[in-house]
Amino acid sequence: MTAASFADADIQDVVDKLTTEEAISLISGVGLWSTAAVPRLGVPSIKVRPNGVRGGFHFNATLANCIPCATALAATWDTELVSEIASNLLAPEVKQRASSVLLAPTCNIQRSPLGGRSFESFAEDPHLSGHMSAAYINGLQSSGVGACIKHFVANDQEDGRFGSDSILSDRALREIYLYPFMVAEKLAKPMCYATAYNKLNGTHCSENPLLLQSILRGEWKSEAMVMSDWFGVYSLAPSINAGLDLEMPQINKWRVDEKVQRCLSANKLTVRTIKERAASVLRLVKQLSKSNTEVIDGDGKEKYEKRDADCALMRRVAAECIVLLKNSDNILPIKPAESGIKKIAIIGPNAKATLASGGGSAAIRNAYVVTPFDGIVTGLPEGVEVKYHEGCAGYMRQPELDTQLTTEAGEAGWVCSVYSHDEQDKIIDTPVRSIRVTETNNWIVGPTFGDASRRFTVKFKGKLVQREKDERFRFGLTVHGRGKLYVDGKLVIDNWTRQIRGNTFHGKGTPEVHGEADLKAGVAHEIEVEFRNIRGPADGDEEEALVDIPGMRLGGAEVLPEESVDEAAAIAKDADLAIVVVGLNGDWEAEGYDRTDLELPGRTNELVAKIAAANPKTVVVNQSGSAVTMPWTDQVAGLIQAWYLGNETGNAIADVLFGKVNPSGKMPLTFPKRLEDVPSYGHFRPQNGKVHYAEDLYVGYKSYHHRNITPLFPFGYGLSYTTFKYGEVKVSEVSSADFSVAVTVSVTNTGSVAGSEAVQVYVTLPEGQLSHPQQQLKAFKKVKNLAPGKSEEIQFTLDKYAVSYWDDIVHRWRADRGTYTVRVGRSAVEVESETTFEVEKAFEWHGL
Repeated sequence: MTAASFADADIQDVVDKLTTEEAISLISGVGLWSTAAVPRLGVPSIKVRPNGVRGGFHFNATLANCIPCATALAATWDTELVSEIASNLLAPEVKQRASSVLLAPTCNIQRSPLGGRSFESFAEDPHLSGHMSAAYINGLQSSGVGACIKHFVANDQEDGRFGSDSILSDRALREIYLYPFMVAEKLAKPMCYATAYNKLNGTHCSENPLLLQSILRGEWKSEAMVMSDWFGVYSLAPSINAGLDLEMPQINKWRVDEKVQRCLSANKLTVRTIKERAASVLRLVKQLSKSNTEVIDGDGKEKYEKRDADCALMRRVAAECIVLLKNSDNILPIKPAESGIKKIAIIGPNAKATLASGGGSAAIRNAYVVTPFDGIVTGLPEGVEVKYHEGCAGYMRQPELDTQLTTEAGEAGWVCSVYSHDEQDKIIDTPVRSIRVTETNNWIVGPTFGDASRRFTVKFKGKLVQREKDERFRFGLTVHGRGKLYVDGKLVIDNWTRQIRGNTFHGKGTPEVHGEADLKAGVAHEIEVEFRNIRGPADGDEEEALVDIPGMRLGGAEVLPEESVDEAAAIAKDADLAIVVVGLNGDWEAEGYDRTDLELPGRTNELVAKIAAANPKTVVVNQSGSAVTMPWTDQVAGLIQAWYLGNETGNAIADVLFGKVNPSGKMPLTFPKRLEDVPSYGHFRPQNGKVHYAEDLYVGYKSYHHRNITPLFPFGYGLSYTTFKYGEVKVSEVSSADFSVAVTVSVTNTGSVAGSEAVQVYVTLPEGQLSHPQQQLKAFKKVKNLAPGKSEEIQFTLDKYAVSYWDDIVHRWRADRGTYTVRVGRSAVEVESETTFEVEKAFEWHGL
């Protein structure tokens, strides 16, 4: 049962030899991450891994590198760079996790910045999303790792995602939401698709024959294996008949042998159909057995290897993601020696936060994180004084205490001891095992707890690192189960005796319960959490039930006084320059729920406004995966959008602030001035289970153009430390063979430093029987490292995709006869040159 031998297997021969029971086993997962093996026929198992690349265990997980989030990657507008990091970093990481498939990329459309997982998707535009996805997939698969593109399709919000019904027109489905998947299929052919959680026009995507059979396999001729997203199957026979090959994971699955056999006897299924689904899984296993033999035939052990080349690549990519949004009087880059800067204030709730990614499935156990504060301080020359103040809190839940705990022996982390219960449900004194862990956010599952009794108790013990001053400290304890927090032996939080039902830990855990304690300077206070995998009674639900996937999270932070914002402003006033680091984090943007507004947390806006009033030389660094409102924009001198940048966050921010890297990022989504300007405003959330995509084709910048609304920062926008001049755009004669038009434009660096520029091509379709957006992105290319005074001529090819729209009467793509306008510019609203070309004869097409 090796990959090496199965790489040459005759799939049809294997399928013919499968018993019905073996075929059924192949179409559902094993455990959380694996496919089934069939030892009798030499079929090996393969493992998949969540985006990240996360390890296979939820408790004491394998360390991992964290790259910038998808919106950050899209902000590079550089497909070559995205392909490079997928090939050179992500693919090796997947293999280090003993796996063969990465559950990525996500290429849903950023329909609204409120979407909890918006940061996981590339952009609001289908063309940019599709080409970024294709680059990501090609990078992974060129290195022998399978890509699983997701979520197929219209999974654009989190609230009620398992039952929400995305109601949208045929044109919007094709031109906006399916379009990036279609581009990725044409240019990269992903090995796998993962279906969305939601319904599409009344039918769940995991059992939707139009989506899986007619479009994916019929029109697009895709040979990809189709799996469910985790727990995203809601039927047995309908999902199998519709074309869903693999149900994931094994837990609470539908495709149990006995149930499938009942469907067979009732003629709801046929063995032929089951074997068709199994054959798709086998083809994937064979494909990966050829390209990833050493992993499939390996020992299955996960590992992490920190390499200098990976760190350098992550730093380079992260810096390329950053978008310079404002630079009044060229306050950036910061040149302390030239500007006479002797004292810098670093302020803000995100300055010292170890923030690498958004939350939910995207969160990993980071091997390391360089904070903005550490990156900036390291980048400063000697002799510059630094003053720091948090200013205000920016978190939703109390920050995790991963870096603030030590064991009795002084090692990082705390000791987790697992205790079984006897037959009378009493704790047995001797622990099953005790291990050191370095996380305070833990799913209490995995091998560590495998030898314990069905009901068990876990005790976490450690010491808080000594404080520099006396502090009033607020702890927060969240559990799926029940828990108590003790500080120096004193009960501080009781989330055990009576509980409140909540939606933490993927919808099953309690809300965060708070308690406060006075911490003394120079004292290593003792911290203990007692946890049990049995939930406590709650109002209206008194049952003390055993929980299926228990979890515990401990956080804490100093209680900031009311005057903290004014204290920060005083520090800023006394400095030559103030850098304010603000934004969201993985609590605000996460899988499982959507944001309710676009505001920065708590008193953040007040903080920025007061800092800017105190010091006109204020630069703001914002970290978020999607849009936030910025009412203080006119008050600050400098502003950069830093997204979630991964492990090298602080170094990348410093590289841009100090001019080591000339920023070249461009916005992959529109930042609105207010929530009411967002195209889906008023109909984003489910209404009786239905989500009406009433903005139709007018998503993102297309809606702002259509409604004549000026955004805060438009799609495609981004400044540089140099300037660029565009030449006159020219188009070639139309080639009618498979339709193509060559577009040429020159770009000149008219500034004093080398820089890169993402050149964007927008096309306007002629007026016809159907309406169209005013203009649509149809090509882009990045001019890289153009020296001062130098010019480069860029050529784009517009193909049939650039001139076509979906005709919902004939159900085909159509291009009309008429005049097409080509606009080339530096953003969706900054057109530098335009021209036209003619399509002499209308045409239609189908497929890819």
